[in-house]
Amino acid sequence: MRIFSETRMTQKKPAVKTDAANFFAENPDITTVEAFIVDANGVLRGKWLPVKGAQKLFEGGLRMARSVYAVDIWGNDVLEAGLVTETGDTDGVCFAVPGSLKRVPWLETPTAQILLTMQTAEGSPFFGDPRHILERMAARYKKRGLKAVTATELEFYLFSPDQNRQGYPSPPISPRTGRRQDAVQTYSLGEMREFEDVLAGIRQACELQGVPADTTLSENGPGQFEVNLVHTDDILDAADHAVMLKRIVKGVARRHGLDATFMAKPYAEESGNGLHAHVSVLDKKGRNIFAGKTTEGTPALRHAIGGLLAALPGSTAVLAANVNSYRRFAKGSHAPTKITWGYDNRSTAIRVPDSDLNNTRIEHRVAGADANPYLVMTVILGGILAGLDGETDPGEPVAGNAYASPAETLPLTWGKAIARFQRSEFIGNCLGADYRKLYAACKAQEKTLFDSMISDVEYNTYLRDI
Repeated sequence: MRIFSETRMTQKKPAVKTDAANFFAENPDITTVEAFIVDANGVLRGKWLPVKGAQKLFEGGLRMARSVYAVDIWGNDVLEAGLVTETGDTDGVCFAVPGSLKRVPWLETPTAQILLTMQTAEGSPFFGDPRHILERMAARYKKRGLKAVTATELEFYLFSPDQNRQGYPSPPISPRTGRRQDAVQTYSLGEMREFEDVLAGIRQACELQGVPADTTLSENGPGQFEVNLVHTDDILDAADHAVMLKRIVKGVARRHGLDATFMAKPYAEESGNGLHAHVSVLDKKGRNIFAGKTTEGTPALRHAIGGLLAALPGSTAVLAANVNSYRRFAKGSHAPTKITWGYDNRSTAIRVPDSDLNNTRIEHRVAGADANPYLVMTVILGGILAGLDGETDPGEPVAGNAYASPAETLPLTWGKAIARFQRSEFIGNCLGADYRKLYAACKAQEKTLFDSMISDVEYNTYLRDI
């Protein structure tokens, strides 16, 4: 695992600088470098640099305002986060994440991309960087002699650029047949053939950029697909891969004349987009602590599930990050509404998939694809650790329809979720009290603006008849 203290960063810089020199020597046509961080919303924000100017990423670092980590979804400063007027809007110093310098295959201009992480001017990790928050969680696991093995599954919709007058998305038109997709085609090989060039381009870009894509499948909506990523025992890599996969899907789709979205619920009547995380935990000897002699698993599996269930009320604002996220939660939608768990039960929040005993794992099914992967993985791993430490009892598993369970309901409105997040002791311990304040301020500012807007439905309903 990679724990980035300043000493560690200093040790890494020569190797990273050498890797960069080799990369540019092998790609002499590159003229531009897109350097970016990942903000609280999972949005990539950064700068374009000429190749010569990019050298600073591997030497003294690139300066960027620390407040870039505390902006709302539209990019506006969030003053209540405390990183603007209170501090004088000071700079942090960004360095390249080792191994993230890659060619961008979907752009016409020869371009490279690189992921950045921020330090303070004094050389310590900046608390507002979600990647550093996940690094701290990795350090907690390492201190206990544990290692998490994780993988994500990300759902997305392809849609047509010819949106209607209101700007609503339209299902994509097949490049092969010219027919607009208008039906659910779950697991359809024919649906995938309709968009073979786009899906093949996504896989090729993943290979070029080192994103370990595994299975691709047609999902439950018109033009909806899912890409599964390979399990890794480096949780930072797992989150990095999820971030890069989203960038790849959007970039390749545009190259093929389409758009793509990871919005949690782009169509009111269709399935939403989820981010499902699979997690197991290894001990010092590399043994899966969840794997027992039967499919029921070990006490450690139950304790981990108990911790995750207990963490859900406070962490829902991370897993369902936006106003649209809460439209995804509906009965029968494969998005859970109750704080439940079960064996091979897709209606529960926490599922133990059917597998061979050695691969016993947890599938966390609450997060939307619109959530920040670093924060999602942090609250999931934090919940597991809290459950192991507290030997938390998860109660009995749910068999059958979890939507009908008498179990506690998730906070299913944005306001309730933000309030639970703000007062959650678990979140304070998991993300840090400073970051809890920052994230809550960002979400509160977004909610205030949404609450002030008058919807099309209101105008259509009330303007003329009342």
